Amino acid sequence: MRVTRTILQLAVPVAVAVVAMAIVASAGAAGTYAGPGAVSAPYVRGEVVVGYASTASGTLARAASMINGLRSTGPAEPGEEVLRLPTGESVQTAVAQLRHTPGVGYAVPNYLAHSAGGQFVPNDPGRTGRSKGWERMQWNFLAGSGVDAPGAWANLRADGHPGGQGVVVAIVDTGVAYRNWHQFRRSPDFTRAHFTEPYDFLAHDKFPLDRNGHGTFIAGIVAESTNNGRGLTGLAYGATIMPVRVLSRNGWGNAATIARGIRYAVNHGAQVINLSLEFDPSVTGAEIPDIISALQYAHRRGVVVVGSSGNEADTQMAYPARSTDVISVGATTKDRCLAEYSNTDRRLDLVAPGGGPDTAGLSDSTCHPDRNLPNIFQLTFPNPQRPKNFGFPSDWFGTSMSAAHVTGAAALVIASGVVGKHPSPDRVLNRLESTAQPLGDPAPNADYGHGLLDAAAATARATP
Repeated sequence: MRVTRTILQLAVPVAVAVVAMAIVASAGAAGTYAGPGAVSAPYVRGEVVVGYASTASGTLARAASMINGLRSTGPAEPGEEVLRLPTGESVQTAVAQLRHTPGVGYAVPNYLAHSAGGQFVPNDPGRTGRSKGWERMQWNFLAGSGVDAPGAWANLRADGHPGGQGVVVAIVDTGVAYRNWHQFRRSPDFTRAHFTEPYDFLAHDKFPLDRNGHGTFIAGIVAESTNNGRGLTGLAYGATIMPVRVLSRNGWGNAATIARGIRYAVNHGAQVINLSLEFDPSVTGAEIPDIISALQYAHRRGVVVVGSSGNEADTQMAYPARSTDVISVGATTKDRCLAEYSNTDRRLDLVAPGGGPDTAGLSDSTCHPDRNLPNIFQLTFPNPQRPKNFGFPSDWFGTSMSAAHVTGAAALVIASGVVGKHPSPDRVLNRLESTAQPLGDPAPNADYGHGLLDAAAATARATP
């Protein structure tokens, strides 16, 4: 029996850019479809490939399709056509109906492919003055020792949401150098970054400019402008940042103010909240009820909250990371070893690069406590007294940086749609944990949780 082939396409105009080395062919925005015996894979939204059993039966099937509102865009190959679905009709519905239409040999979505092994490598020079120089500084973003940002970037470009476009991330911190205002200057590498709903809970105004440098550093890890020939890269560079200032010039803040900042972020559209801050590990949940209440509120409203495990080398995490409503993150070094300062806990969720030296005393062949290992680099102002002078400080490390990596990855997971259009915080956490690279034995464990964050695996779509 001769089988011919037809393609159906929605009558909704959708523009998609073709990205070098990430998407080989695309005619519209991508969706996903789980066919019989297959897992979800990306396809062109609104297009269906139909094969007719014969020329005569194909004519009858085509006529039936036209009656149901489908429109041909012309033959693709001998015996093949491109048909267009009515506005609002799903590919899944069309495929199911067509498979039961007499004369149709098969009906499938128009699946998308991308170049095997192709990755998006930005041209940001770091301080080398050369294209792609960021790779020499940002070991934390590379595969192996880091979180495999290039793999994640390629995944998001294939999904049509490069860098996590469409996701709002709140940086609840010392503020962000997001604009020029009086003595403050916008970070030179936030030229393409997007900001929304800024607020300063210390000055009580809408200008949460950074007086410390920490918040700008964290925001840079999450969403610094990327592939702009300047500075370094950001993991979720297409995400929108919400700067919320709750910490002072010296990096301190009280529970009541921080709780208000969390609620503000939830109420103003944040989908992910980064809390690169910690209370003393001796502080209990009962002593910060306003923080606990705000975290519960965020979880109920579907907002992902990420927090630092703490930097005291303690055997229990600090709040807010200790809360069950927060994704808790410890720190690793370039050796993929637990950082010497990172707090551990049997409830720890993940680890991510924080920089600094390996911890001693672990029976782990990857750990070398005597080695001089690099810290984390990002563009900020090293001297709080001079918020106009930006650079790449070499002495910044900690679980603050680790949390920012997971925050960026959470934004990418949400943007990618791999766990649904509006995933709950628990689904995002499960995705990050289930795709992490296990460290220690067995996983999960108190030192590494479920393992090292793998942003590429977390955003990858399974294929048949």
